[in-house]
Formats: sequence, C-alpha cells, structure tokens
Amino acid sequence: MQKFLAYDRQLERFNPLDRVITFDDFDTGFNGWMDLTPNFVYDDYESFDSAVDLTSWAPSMLSSAPMRFAASHGSMEGTYSLKLTTGASAAPSTEPPADGSMGIALKRLSRFGDPSKIQIEAWYSYTPAQDRIGHGEEDIRAFGFYFDVQDGEHRYMPGVRYVNSLDGKLVKKWQYWKVADGVTHADWNFGVEDGWCKPGIDNLWYGRRHEDGSSDGYQWVPGGEQDLLYNESPDKINWLYFRLLVDVDKREYIELQSMDEVFDLRGIQPTLADRYRSIDNLINPIFYVETDNDRPVHLFLDSVVYSTE
Repeated sequence: MQKFLAYDRQLERFNPLDRVITFDDFDTGFNGWMDLTPNFVYDDYESFDSAVDLTSWAPSMLSSAPMRFAASHGSMEGTYSLKLTTGASAAPSTEPPADGSMGIALKRLSRFGDPSKIQIEAWYSYTPAQDRIGHGEEDIRAFGFYFDVQDGEHRYMPGVRYVNSLDGKLVKKWQYWKVADGVTHADWNFGVEDGWCKPGIDNLWYGRRHEDGSSDGYQWVPGGEQDLLYNESPDKINWLYFRLLVDVDKREYIELQSMDEVFDLRGIQPTLADRYRSIDNLINPIFYVETDNDRPVHLFLDSVVYSTE
C-alpha cells in the first residue's frame, strides 16, 4: 500500500524535526494543555510542604484576546489562542514568587519512538492587562519554557527564560536553566530541609534570586541580549517565533531560536537529578509567565509544535 501524507498549511511557519508528535492550534481547543497543580497525595488532599504556594497560579484559558479600549484582538491566524495569565501581585525580584504572580500551562506526554532530539516551537505574544494608562512593557517580569524529562537514570529540566523587566527596569535578556555550583537542598527549597524538589527541578520558582537577575536556577545565555518586539500599548500584540532544541541522548541543550536569532547552547547540560518514582519516560513541555508588580500580565500562545528526531 502506498501512503500519501498531507501536512497542514499552517506547519509552513514552523521548522519541525522528522516526526511531528503534536501540532496544537488553539482555535480547535485546549489540545491537552492544562494548568500545573501540585500533588494532592497527603491527608485531606494536602500537598507537600513548600515555601511557595503552588496552588495559587492563575488558570490558563482559551482567549480571543479582548482589550478594554478595542475589540478582540484575535490570534495570529483565527480567533483563539491559549492565554496564560497571572494575578495582580508580585514579590521583589530577589524573593520567592508571590502567590498568584505566575501563570503556567503544560501538556502531559511521554517518550515515543526513542528520539535522540526533542524540539518545541511556538508563535506567541505577551502583554499586560489593559487596565491603566501607560506603556506597560516594564510590568512583565519574564516568560519562559522548559521540558520536564525523565529517562531511566535522571530527571532534568532544560529550559529558557526571557527576563523582560526586574522591579520596573527593562532587562531584555535570555537565561537558560541550570543550577549554580554549591546550591544545597535547603537552599533550593528556601530553607525547607525535606523539601520535595531536588536542585534542578522546578527552577521557575525554587532557588535563591539575586539583584542582577541571576539566581540559583538560571544562568545567562552568552550574548543573550535581545530587544523583543512589544509594540506601543497593551492592546497591540505582535506574534513572535520561538524554538528550543534539546539532545536527549547527551542530555544537553543544542540551540535556542528567538525570531531569526539563534543562540548556540551546545555543550551546556541542565542539572541532572536522580529519577523520581513512577515517571520514567516523561516528556512534558511547559510554558510560564511572571508579573513584575500589582498588574496581571499575559502570555498568548497561538500555536505550538512538538517534534522529535
């Protein structure tokens, strides 16, 4: 029998690897993307002890991107995108994330086809709520993406974060996920000696943070300065291209692409933790957004492609 494959025209704006595992256009629904919640496995369905309230993140939603002074913005192609949003609260950038200061969405997948490389691509946009006068760009602290991966030996999280603003001052630089040398388990869990997460797991909220934007869990991408397009007001959103490629044979980064700029990350390894119980072959792609003050901010995902080779 001869096979003929027909690809969706929208894949023309992506550069997937050999096998496209998922292509998610949010005009057709959530496509399996959901909020990140802790493990409610203790008495009275409580979660593990943590210095960060992991139940406080705002829910993601399908959105036509409505604005206060204009009609719905819509998505890059179609009407709906997946909107990650935050609450109206933020701690100083040197402190652990405040309750409600982040929005997170993930897709729960597993290893398939014994890949040596995995890649995520997305078209996205970011903006604060149009709830006050002003430009608003400095109110978005950061947004990022990471894979949650576990093989037969290690759990690890290769990821990147765009630091847009720290305490009201624009920064506009990329970071990658890797734990700094000498960080202890208690350091990572903000003093909780038996904290659930090992160094290198859930860098987005664990690890000490410093005034220059560095932290126990984030390192600066060499030459990672990039003035991303924001536009001139919160109701004008532009769609940007993002790609992260990871070598899962070597457990190393390969490259980050943001718009037409490619950052070479070869030879850099995310922090390898011991494997966790019952999650071998896990591969979860995860996006997140952070606010910098008392204003909700949003990350809109028009479409996402996960592919392997």
